[in-house]
Amino acid sequence: MASTQPDGPVLEELSRAECLRLLATASIGRISYTRQALPAVEPVNFGLQDGAIVIRTDAGGKLAAATRLAVVAFEADDLDPVLRSGWSVTVIGRCEEVTDAGDVAGLDRLGLESWAPGTRNHFIRIVPGIVTGQRLSRPSPSFR
Repeated sequence: MASTQPDGPVLEELSRAECLRLLATASIGRISYTRQALPAVEPVNFGLQDGAIVIRTDAGGKLAAATRLAVVAFEADDLDPVLRSGWSVTVIGRCEEVTDAGDVAGLDRLGLESWAPGTRNHFIRIVPGIVTGQRLSRPSPSFR
């Protein structure tokens, strides 16, 4: 459903399918989780496989430890501050570490490489539960 004002911006609620399509076009997002009983947010690069968000990380790192079987939020967007337009998608779901050798091999084939230094041979996967998104756009100028 879109909300608009005459000649003003249009705010559109996105379907789950459109949200997942847009996520597939992004490579950077933010994961929100609980660390030491407090909210934490970290930027991460990610990929998608079968609708799940995949992050490559360090098995012994804070992110991997804090997200094991946790419910997390994940957000990605593409915003244009000059045009004041863009989209934002939020996913809430269970985070799981990927331990099956066949699954790990499949995720390796995604070519996902962590931007952080060091060895990152551990994958975590967010299985989407709630998926929401919005797109803010400007109407095309009409010629009279």
